[in-house]
Amino acid sequence: MACAAVLVPGLLRGSVGAICSQAALLKSARGALRHLTLTSIMKSKRKTDHLERTANALRQEVVTAAKVCGTANESPSVKRLRLLVADQDFSFKAGQWIDFFIPGVSVVGGFSICSSPRLLEQERVIELAVKYTNHPPAVWIHEQCALDSEVAVRVGGEFFFDPQPADASRNLVMIAGGVGINPLLSILRHAADLHREWANQGSGYEIGTIRLFYSAKNTSELLFKKNILDLVNEFPEKIACSLHVTKQTTPISAELKPYITEGRITEKEIREHISRETLFYICGPPPMTDFFSKQLENSHVPKEHICFEKWWLWAE
Repeated sequence: MACAAVLVPGLLRGSVGAICSQAALLKSARGALRHLTLTSIMKSKRKTDHLERTANALRQEVVTAAKVCGTANESPSVKRLRLLVADQDFSFKAGQWIDFFIPGVSVVGGFSICSSPRLLEQERVIELAVKYTNHPPAVWIHEQCALDSEVAVRVGGEFFFDPQPADASRNLVMIAGGVGINPLLSILRHAADLHREWANQGSGYEIGTIRLFYSAKNTSELLFKKNILDLVNEFPEKIACSLHVTKQTTPISAELKPYITEGRITEKEIREHISRETLFYICGPPPMTDFFSKQLENSHVPKEHICFEKWWLWAE
């Protein structure tokens, strides 16, 4: 997917942004992993390669086998991929990405997970949404990937939301541009799962309000809009969204119209949601993440409350 280059100015340690520790043991991988030797990994040496851009990011040491169990077109340019990960030790935090190893492809992909940790717990499945580019992993996913194709994955990244039951309740404001929605959708789904647990059982983490600002070129490129609106309608007192389109040329459907604003997300919209209890998660093109993170700092939002990740076109 999307946010392959991690740039996080500050996360709350021991709380909602607790830094994940690396796995203690390096497991040997079988099957498809036989193709994923150190030599093949190190062939990925262009400046724009995912492994180079994320060389200093925290990542697990374990490389885990996975199998493609479903594909679908999420938009004209984005394919959704479902991966079955049978290894019970494999886990991730909402918002993290994976190194994506493909047998026979020397370049390693970097794609954010867009599903929730709960889906992995229940079905051993993770989901990605990958934009078509000429980057070899994206080409493989769009043109060669088939059901039961074997790949391998490794979790990494310091951009995540992983609150513990005793942590203070926080509001979330999420700002997404294009396929930058992927890690934020994972966080949104995780927050919804946490709220269901709190509402149904009276236990776990009590989430505050959640506001998603999401911008794309047009409504066909607004990914996962049905999933997002389903959560808004399920929890109207908790979740709200503002969907922006910048180059819409066709009529907007009646279902979407109440949520659509034509034009970019503005500083004023975001500033209205600043509070001591609010965390800001931003993912999109570098100019967008730079702009909003700077504006929030200028509005005296503590750096540790601003979490952002930049996606790069080659990684989509």
